[in-house]
Amino acid sequence: MALMPKRVKHRKSQRGRVRGNATRGNFVAFGDFGLQTLEPAWITARQIEAGRVTATHFLHREGRVFIRIFPDKPVSSKPLETRMGKGKGEPEFWVAPVKPGTVLFEVGGVDEETAKLTLKRVAHKMPVKCRLIARLHSVK
Repeated sequence: MALMPKRVKHRKSQRGRVRGNATRGNFVAFGDFGLQTLEPAWITARQIEAGRVTATHFLHREGRVFIRIFPDKPVSSKPLETRMGKGKGEPEFWVAPVKPGTVLFEVGGVDEETAKLTLKRVAHKMPVKCRLIARLHSVK
């Protein structure tokens, strides 16, 4: 099941721009290794779900997968062969706008080699260039 908000204050949103680098959500907080973006982009709910499925499938119930982004922005589009005007289209799908430096996924409870292989597979599902990062220090 694709991620989407239960309720929203406004049904439709404007496109906006993704500018600058991430100042929040840019370090490994929950797991031991993370997947960090290097480009700004919109990541759809389907892409996030594809990454989650890939990670959980590869880990065989070992360790834990943390998803650090949530698609809370609706993207609308008009039906095919519709003339101009008649208002804004209906929401079609949901995206998570990410800035360079945002951590998308984290993996914990597995060794480094398994985490690298898992996150490499997840990175293939993402529409942006990513890199693997590790936790700076253990929190106790």
